[in-house]
Amino acid sequence: MDEAGISRAACARMVAQGDADRWRAAMTAPPEDRDRLLALYAFNLEVARAPWASAEAMIGQMRLQFWHDLVTGLERGEAPVAHEVATPLARMVFDEGVPTAPMRAMIAARQNDLARAPFDDADALIAYLDDTAGSLMWLAARALGAPQSAEPVARDMGTAQGLARWLEAVPELEARGRLPLADGRPEAVAALARQGLDWIARARGRRGAVPARAAPALLAGWRAAALLDQAARAPERVAQGGLVQSEFARRGGLLLRAATGRW
Repeated sequence: MDEAGISRAACARMVAQGDADRWRAAMTAPPEDRDRLLALYAFNLEVARAPWASAEAMIGQMRLQFWHDLVTGLERGEAPVAHEVATPLARMVFDEGVPTAPMRAMIAARQNDLARAPFDDADALIAYLDDTAGSLMWLAARALGAPQSAEPVARDMGTAQGLARWLEAVPELEARGRLPLADGRPEAVAALARQGLDWIARARGRRGAVPARAAPALLAGWRAAALLDQAARAPERVAQGGLVQSEFARRGGLLLRAATGRW
């Protein structure tokens, strides 16, 4: 297997094991586009995991600095060090013009995870989700040919997906010493979930701005509406770890949306 093949296999393995939702959505794309998505999702995993790599904050900081320096080098036109994720990432930047600013935002936002500090308010949490999940969905859509005009659509859908997954992960985040919500009162959680549903509705109302080829990128958020609806209706389930979907609902929902192209 050549270097490109090794990178593809490594990214695929990483995402399959660490990000099942995005893995399944990526599998709906043609093989060439699938490789682009998996490289971006692997990059996201590398950055997202960095702050949790060790109880020593310095270790996480060093890992984030590696990716910061790598993206800075790409912006200067420098070839990256040989790396199973960095190599395909560089190819997308150099050959296809995938922007680096969202990558920078993703890395910078993870400094919040190093600090383990609570967000000041709901707006701070939303900004974090936009910089992380919103940036990632925009990068994925851009890698599949979405025009600049599609950025607000991808960010709305991506930020909503990020919120759904954040609420789903609240018990785990608390167990890791992270205070995930500035206001954990049921009414505040419900209001936040409703806001996420509004983002999804707004994104779907502008579905025409996203070309069909880029649909698998937005399809990654196929579970968000169901999870946010649960949180809006029964916000107490968030703290209890009760935002769940059956495997049938998960797979069936993805297959239906993939078949219709209506993410």
